[in-house]
Amino acid sequence: MRVADVAVRETFDSRGESTIEVSIQDGNGAISSAQIPSGKSRGGKEAVVLPYARARIAGKVIRHAVSGKRYASIREFDRALLRLDSTPRKQKLGGNVMLGVSVAFARGLAAAANKEIWRILEQEFFSKKARVALPVVFSNVINGGAHASNNLDIQEYLVLVRMRKPLAASVKTIIRFYEALGGTLKRKYRMTQLPVGDEDGYSLDFKNNFEPLDILSALIRRLHLQKDFSLGLDAAASNFYRSSRYRFERARLTTDGLLNVYRKYFRDAKLLFSLEDPFEEEDHAGFLKVSAAFPEKLIVGDDLTVTDHERIAHYAQGCVINSVIIKPNQVGTVSGTCQAIRAAQTHKVACIISHRSGETGDNFIIHLARASRAYGVKIGAPVNERVPKFDELIRIYE
Repeated sequence: MRVADVAVRETFDSRGESTIEVSIQDGNGAISSAQIPSGKSRGGKEAVVLPYARARIAGKVIRHAVSGKRYASIREFDRALLRLDSTPRKQKLGGNVMLGVSVAFARGLAAAANKEIWRILEQEFFSKKARVALPVVFSNVINGGAHASNNLDIQEYLVLVRMRKPLAASVKTIIRFYEALGGTLKRKYRMTQLPVGDEDGYSLDFKNNFEPLDILSALIRRLHLQKDFSLGLDAAASNFYRSSRYRFERARLTTDGLLNVYRKYFRDAKLLFSLEDPFEEEDHAGFLKVSAAFPEKLIVGDDLTVTDHERIAHYAQGCVINSVIIKPNQVGTVSGTCQAIRAAQTHKVACIISHRSGETGDNFIIHLARASRAYGVKIGAPVNERVPKFDELIRIYE
């Protein structure tokens, strides 16, 4: 595909905060675009997010370098981007700008071939021989931590839903569960209006960090959903780590002290299956201990691994994690994201393709999950800006 022009414009995410949309025009005049989400809780080693004023300048640099040139593949195009910015965190051009250009190019390539973008990704990066399975949907229904203004230290309380065909019925069950949870919380706390967090999960104050698990477990059983529903936590522990201690429910805990909290949670919440970022991103000893203590659970890396293929391989080989969050804007290119997924697959680590808390209407992550046969896809609560991702899941998996 020959690139004729590149443009960066300011748009706004689900929080009403500034983000960018990138468009590429090909040699035939066709335009393809990508909107880039933004996370509030970020790993220390993920790609830099440039504000719009600097992103616009970076877009001009890229336009000058790639316009008028022809690229046969996503890899070839991304190599051209990386020649412009080879810094580890994309400090020059920004991970958000580079990813926007990379996704827009991939979309243009797919449109030129009259194919879905997931087929282009599959063709270039993944084996068609791998079995296609429906992904587990990770839906964040109660928000805390950096995503809410309540008293929860833990950032996300998720339902993990095993999808079945027809997929519309499974999605409808998630929606009904979310609505039933809202009704339960209103009755329990005598509220007529429930506050919500960045990902549209309910974000009222709770008695303690365990109470949401108790409420969710009881609701799953009351609705007879145990066969397909389990629970997950994203502790995002880096956000409550201060001065070598974890500030958790007004206590100052060591690594072993926080591990004992997780032991209690797994013991008392039988449906709890997934635990993401249970310790601060440099607390490798904590990850090792929780992985050894609960080998049958999903111990998920995010801030620890930041969609970096080398870090994923390193921590997988060390048995530090057995699953990983994949966020394209942590690494900054489509090919870098796919390389990270391939590294996880090589080391038998489950991949969960994830949105960000500041979301856009872009549905690229659903196509990435389909192309890579991902174990799961993390979308958020089934309302507002996140509904199009549920709809796209139904369309391309059916």
